[in-house]
Amino acid sequence: MLVTPPEEELLALKGRRIPLMDLLGHFGVRFRNDQAILHIERALKDVALSTLPYFATCGTQSEIHIVPLDTAGVDHTAGTDEEQEDEAGLLPGSLPQQSFRIGDLPCAHAGVDSVNATADLTEATYIMHTRNFSQVPVMEDRYTVTGVVTWRSVAKMYATGDDVTLANALVEDPPVVHAHDDFFSVLPTICAHGYVLVRANNARISGIVTATDITERFDVTAWPFFVIGEIEFRLRKCLGAKLNGDAIRAVQQDDRRTGDIADVMFGQYVMLLDGDQRTRRGHRKEALCAAADQNWQALGWTGVNRVQFVHQLDRVRSIRNQIAHFDPVPLSPQRSEELRQFVGLLRQLT
Repeated sequence: MLVTPPEEELLALKGRRIPLMDLLGHFGVRFRNDQAILHIERALKDVALSTLPYFATCGTQSEIHIVPLDTAGVDHTAGTDEEQEDEAGLLPGSLPQQSFRIGDLPCAHAGVDSVNATADLTEATYIMHTRNFSQVPVMEDRYTVTGVVTWRSVAKMYATGDDVTLANALVEDPPVVHAHDDFFSVLPTICAHGYVLVRANNARISGIVTATDITERFDVTAWPFFVIGEIEFRLRKCLGAKLNGDAIRAVQQDDRRTGDIADVMFGQYVMLLDGDQRTRRGHRKEALCAAADQNWQALGWTGVNRVQFVHQLDRVRSIRNQIAHFDPVPLSPQRSEELRQFVGLLRQLT
């Protein structure tokens, strides 16, 4: 639940470097969504503070620096779209250079339903039946795993004619991984066993990750990646065909002024077309606005509302930053629908 920390609490953070998750914790949230980002940004701004890198787009494992809102004459509340993407590490065609850990999955910290070693086998099978589980851990306490009962182990017990007991259906030495383990290094173990138990940093068993969890996670993660890829491809195709090198160089950074549309960052697509670009202090960027007017005319999209198009394009930029960081929270239905609408429009235009 979103909370607003006391002013003194926020001011005490000034000058400190803290993990992103610690900042979110001050506001009573674990994940960044539109409501949380707006709430946190306003609260920080009210006490003349901001963060480097920008807390809304940096990686989930990032350390952020709490800085004055106006440090050395530079506006750090968000910077330009281009600067935000540089801070986030989102160069064209690349992903952030950060490890994705098994503990980044919500199910790794969702707790586990378990039974004690003295329990009747029916207690374990009842849990599996009613909750549609394929396995149930057998645990002495929150730290010690005796084994796991699975439908396969139960079937094997019946096939071998053993007594129908929890002990005879027990799989000893089940796979246990640590929350900080690299996600992709754990995948072969999940494929082999169908699951892994996750041990948190405090040594407790904090959750279980199954093959079904992986499938569901990548079902909601992979689709946005492909759609964003198609959107970038279509943007580059139409902008590259209609705009000259000088127009493209005008939005590129000094050390990257190639004039090649393939070298344009996503935020720079917005800069190419936005006719009302302003600094965070509200000053109009006259040169960029005038250039954007010419760029829009060059596209020849007379039947498209420019303001709405640029707004949607900027929303896609924000969504791209979220999914490129493997944000633990999947895209909301609203954001998924925004991607569908925008890629549908681009398909008509290109």
